[in-house]
Amino acid sequence: MKMKTNMNKASRKRSRKEAKASSSTSTSGAADLSRSRSRSPSPSPSPSPVVPSPAPADDLQSSRHKRNRRKKSQRHREPSPSPSPSSPLRTRAAELHSANGGTADVPPSSEPVDAVKVVPSMDAVVKVFCTHTEPNFSLPWQRKRQYSSSSSGFIISGRRVLTNAHSVEHFTQVKLKKRGSDTKYLATVLAIGTECDIALLTVSDDEFWQDVSPVHFGSLPALQDAVTVVGYPIGGDTISVTSGVVSRIEILSYVHGSTELLGLQIDAAINSGNSGGPAFNDKGKCVGIAFQSLKHEDVENIGYVIPTPVITHFITDYEKSGQYTGFPILGVEWQKMENPDLRKAIGMKPDQKGVRVRRVEPTAPESGCLHPSDIILSFDGVDIANDGTVPFRHGERIGFSYLVSQKYTGQKAVVKVLRDSKVLEFSIKLATHKRLIPAHIKGRPPSYYIVAGFVFTAVSVPYLRSEYGKDYEYDAPVKLLDKHLHAMAQSEDEQLVVVSQVLVADINIGYEDIVNTQVISFNGKPVKNLKSLVQMVEECNEEFLKFDLEYQQIVVLETKSAKAATQDILTTHCIPSAMSDDLKT
Repeated sequence: MKMKTNMNKASRKRSRKEAKASSSTSTSGAADLSRSRSRSPSPSPSPSPVVPSPAPADDLQSSRHKRNRRKKSQRHREPSPSPSPSSPLRTRAAELHSANGGTADVPPSSEPVDAVKVVPSMDAVVKVFCTHTEPNFSLPWQRKRQYSSSSSGFIISGRRVLTNAHSVEHFTQVKLKKRGSDTKYLATVLAIGTECDIALLTVSDDEFWQDVSPVHFGSLPALQDAVTVVGYPIGGDTISVTSGVVSRIEILSYVHGSTELLGLQIDAAINSGNSGGPAFNDKGKCVGIAFQSLKHEDVENIGYVIPTPVITHFITDYEKSGQYTGFPILGVEWQKMENPDLRKAIGMKPDQKGVRVRRVEPTAPESGCLHPSDIILSFDGVDIANDGTVPFRHGERIGFSYLVSQKYTGQKAVVKVLRDSKVLEFSIKLATHKRLIPAHIKGRPPSYYIVAGFVFTAVSVPYLRSEYGKDYEYDAPVKLLDKHLHAMAQSEDEQLVVVSQVLVADINIGYEDIVNTQVISFNGKPVKNLKSLVQMVEECNEEFLKFDLEYQQIVVLETKSAKAATQDILTTHCIPSAMSDDLKT
């Protein structure tokens, strides 16, 4: 009886050990499965998360402790087989070496080591090193001190790399480094899309492209879909992973390009250095590019991603023409028609919906057919609602500018309008936006002209930002802001010309305080742009140079004295030329 009891105890003890070993073996797989299910609202039969989430430290220690106990019991029975090259039980160093394109002979290990999951898409994520030399808008004849930055990018098909436009803005040198590599490769910038904040790069060195698979794009994700942002943010040198879900899909303001395009809002942190990194879905497909975040005391972990429709538009645009041509717009300002009395007064039928045209850009192709007070009913066959939205996906609506942004520069679209109770259709050739105060200068140095110490230049958003800081929309002069927000260019080459500053000299006594003031006319002739001003001043044979400025200010200088003093002023301030190179031709 006693022997039987002891045998039962031994049997139960052995059963507990086997059950415990079995539980330890399945822990990792179950954890991975539950983690991948938590990332996706609709789990697939065989989930494949982009990046395995790290287990807590105590779980890892517990798992290792269980494996060590199991290995000790196995040693009494039979020796562990050496891992084969195809076995998942490889050393971490060998796996990382293989990920970088190398080959390694792995010596047999006496003890199996935890397998490390390496997602192929992560190997295509690169670190971007850029040296920038920005223009000096206050002293446009020179540039600012150079500085360096780092960001992220990723390899796509055709031996190309995508990153953000602001990551390589005003670049003088760009270098790329692959994951796990110690080599930086010189890169060539193929195209910069400032509006969509995307840049396309390539590398001429064949070694850079060895043993790396390009990233493949996925479709536009749905709300609550899991996303994983991969990149090289501040805080370390190695690759970083942050996970979240898609929380919003709408037309967003692209800060760098001062435009509005489709964008994704996610609840994953996007920090400095993450810019240009890919956002993967749970199938390892890229669904966007990280590009900006919302920083406010009332919010946290709100990041924004450029979605695949915008990315593919940029790439296709470049492939079609060999250069980036931009996103077209419908050159009108419009008003919602949600008020029933307004619709009735204009003559809209109960089943008619649309938006009212307030103004038409004089430089836009639409100016030839669209008029103020027209009601735009549809764009390319898609009906527009009274609030300016169109159907997007099931249960979702989006601004009708999305339809326009899906077109390419030069393509035609059919616009249906209501005018004087009649429905009319027009075929419009779409073009990019021409602003009186451009949102960017596309890498060109600023134009300038100097006469008698007066520094003339053309106003742009980068100029306003340089003069008044990031809050220029609050600190800049009211008249400049009004023109920035509401003025329309009357011709393709029209510019807003200002006296940026006055370099003090005897010739300009009494004018020293004139700063950032618009030039209206010269000797009674309107100033259309900076080049026309240069031509009029250089060819002037009258006794005086008379500049009419805003606020009814005038500047009068003797022509011969002013031109003679210019060279001395240039020498004093070490200025190489009285005008920028683009004004010399």
